[in-house]
Amino acid sequence: MDRGLLTMRGATSFAEPQPVVARPTPTVSDADVMLRVKAGDDAAFEYLVQKYRRPMVSYMYRMCHNTAAAEDLAQEVFLRVYRSRGNYEPSAKFSTWLYRIATNLAVNHARDSRHERPEVTVSVDEPDQETGLALDLRDTSLSAEEAILRRERMAAIRQRVQALPERQRTAVVMHKYQQMDYRQIAEVLKLSESATKSLLFRAYETLRVELKEFL
Repeated sequence: MDRGLLTMRGATSFAEPQPVVARPTPTVSDADVMLRVKAGDDAAFEYLVQKYRRPMVSYMYRMCHNTAAAEDLAQEVFLRVYRSRGNYEPSAKFSTWLYRIATNLAVNHARDSRHERPEVTVSVDEPDQETGLALDLRDTSLSAEEAILRRERMAAIRQRVQALPERQRTAVVMHKYQQMDYRQIAEVLKLSESATKSLLFRAYETLRVELKEFL
């Protein structure tokens, strides 16, 4: 399977998911679905792409802060999943395996592009990534000054998160933005839960100190 198949199949296109794939029943785990992919069921693969496309694009954007790169990296994640289907074994949750692939890709991309400037996307009509609300200046609940201060705060957070050591940054993105718990993060990073908690504590303490003027 190549990039052409991801683009040609409506359900796996990154433009707009199509509601044509028969979804597994709630009793079937994602690992079970991946085993069907391993057995040659492309519809099962399409289901997994539909389910995880948005989380993957979001995760990649948080890691690289470039929209086009996030889309490309998310597509590459699914291509690697498909190419690895023959060797898949459900020794861990499917999502854990998926995020390991994604994290390795994101980290390698960050190393290769560390001298590139991140994409700047500041728009007063753009939904706030934390609240989901648009900072429209016409909104009477926010003054122009408040909207600018909110944007400055969000930009500062992004910059400080990006400046964290590689593993700390990855853990923060998974914990804060992907809503993954300590156990899930530990499994992806191959750490103990206590080591993961310590990693996140150090990261958040660094952010708390460096962002104290915004708190």
